[in-house]
Amino acid sequence: MTAEGFLEGRRLQMARGVLLQCIMGGYPPARFYGSDDSDLALVPDPVQIHRLPWSKQPRAFAICDADELTGESSNLSTRGQLKAVIKRYAALGLSPVVATELEFFVFAPNADPTQPFQPPLGLDGRREDGHSAFSVSSNNGLRPFFSEVYEYMVALGLPRDTFMHEMGVSQFEINLLHGDPLLLADQTFLFKHLLKEVALKHGLTVVCMAKPLAHTPGSSMHIHQSIVEIGSGRNVFSDDTGQETATFRHFIAGQQAAMADFTALFAPNVNSYQRLCHPFASPNNACWSHDNRAAGLRIPASSPVARRVENRLPGADANPYLAIAASLAAGLYGIEHKLEPSEPIQGEFEVPDNLSLPCTLHAALERLKRSRLAKELFGQEFIEGYIASKTLELTSFYDEITPWERRVLAAQA
Repeated sequence: MTAEGFLEGRRLQMARGVLLQCIMGGYPPARFYGSDDSDLALVPDPVQIHRLPWSKQPRAFAICDADELTGESSNLSTRGQLKAVIKRYAALGLSPVVATELEFFVFAPNADPTQPFQPPLGLDGRREDGHSAFSVSSNNGLRPFFSEVYEYMVALGLPRDTFMHEMGVSQFEINLLHGDPLLLADQTFLFKHLLKEVALKHGLTVVCMAKPLAHTPGSSMHIHQSIVEIGSGRNVFSDDTGQETATFRHFIAGQQAAMADFTALFAPNVNSYQRLCHPFASPNNACWSHDNRAAGLRIPASSPVARRVENRLPGADANPYLAIAASLAAGLYGIEHKLEPSEPIQGEFEVPDNLSLPCTLHAALERLKRSRLAKELFGQEFIEGYIASKTLELTSFYDEITPWERRVLAAQA
């Protein structure tokens, strides 16, 4: 839109079906978004309008809500779904607080998708081979790229906590500062967009796939969650003596009750399950523990005021609005129904059958399809539309024969 049109308040409209467009570009049948495929209004959030610092031509970027023309939020909007969850907390005098940890890979350009990704050439003329995890070394040659990332984060008002080299080859992690869930979802979305744009400027490729390299840790988007009282700001997970509260237990139990049903919301792509089925601290379970990274729900070591629940299931490929909404909705369900969690686990453990999660996209979609809880919390229209879109993607994947199949199976009698 032109700047003049935007400042005049001209309404931008978009076909409703676009919210269910699959990642290959196609659409499920029109019955999932209304046979008329009528318009939605894109309504910019006034606090999420940003001048794009990487653009030579002056341009701005506005994060919008997708609203029906009658004024209410569209049921198909993941940002709208997150706002609805936050509103349900507010009705109880509560406000959730979240932080996201986003992992990603920085690779050399990859013009041929049949070839594996490679790290960029370093200043020493070599490619990183995996020995740089948590290193302070900068011989990977990415300092100019990261300097610009930091600069543009400041320009876009994206406060960061820590940045580090993660376990994978040319893999990195950013921790965003905790705050309002909608703000953190916006910041996570905007940061991923920033990474892609800056990488292009530097002749690099940023990949937020859950598992872009074999035999290498995948990329997560851990979600840290706590709840405070509106007004006092008190963390309701801790009592006056610093001990865990019933609300804390109920929140964990709600997450456990919903995690299997919601796996397809946290792990939305075929590749997501490559990360979960080859876990390097990527647990595919609904167990909970005090500071054990093998549990899907981890309680990090902290002071009582910072007591929180870390959901370790979502990958870097998850929609931040939807993943945060699903995690918080599950916790609220546990609070409202006063559910009790399983016993916490420590050390090495076997995952009980009732706390194991789907390990393929097909199984996760079948579980979501049968979930009354998902339809209760997000509405039948959203869940059925989401499943229809993801089923298209899964079918497209099955339409291709992989190199593994040709290499290993072709010689079989």
